[in-house]
Amino acid sequence: MKIIISKTKATSGQKAAQKAADLILEAIEANSKANIVLATGASQFEFYTNLCSHDEVDWSKVTIFHLDEYIGISASHPASFRYYLTKNFVEKTHPGKVNFIKGDSNDPIKECKTINKMISKTVIDVACVGIGENGHLAFNDPPADFETVQPYIIVELDEQCRTQQVGEGWFESIEEVPKKAISMSIREILRAINIICTCPEKRKATAVKNCLSKEAEISPQNPASILKTHESTFCYLDEDSASLL
Repeated sequence: MKIIISKTKATSGQKAAQKAADLILEAIEANSKANIVLATGASQFEFYTNLCSHDEVDWSKVTIFHLDEYIGISASHPASFRYYLTKNFVEKTHPGKVNFIKGDSNDPIKECKTINKMISKTVIDVACVGIGENGHLAFNDPPADFETVQPYIIVELDEQCRTQQVGEGWFESIEEVPKKAISMSIREILRAINIICTCPEKRKATAVKNCLSKEAEISPQNPASILKTHESTFCYLDEDSASLL
């Protein structure tokens, strides 16, 4: 794992996007296509603004999976991650294929099986992720399951995670935040050839310290600490999120 610290959130997003674009271009050059995973959240806005500007990438050769989705929310809900990615990425780049998680499926278990079947046949070239205020990776809240080999799983969201969603402005109250989600599992994230982790802002400083510092123990209690075991992970921080390192 390599940590890159920039002076501002905008600069960290720019550097992360440049690295992601470079890795996507390498995959396209090698395989005539690229498969990527995309995260969501307020901390990813700068990253996507910059990534979408990389016109040198032939996005028609890129297939997208997304990291997680609330259970019980439609794709038109403003807090839906499908809505987020459509507005902030898909409509701007027009990728070749998009495999969204249908969080509002009548049968979430069946939906997991469907997307698991698709991604199990796929090599992910670049997984773009963030770190939650509670140290979660995707929606794998602590204590995260480090053992399951299922690519996508149903998870329960803890109170700190749900409070973060209110704090970011996606919901007006914690009562509105779903209690369950479909999330890419820890081991599936680690299966990606490359991982780009973008984590700016002061509110993430404690999680960054607990997960990424040299002293931090790799533990399900700090899910994103597992990134330290992946050789081709690039973590982009700003001075605020790195302030406790």
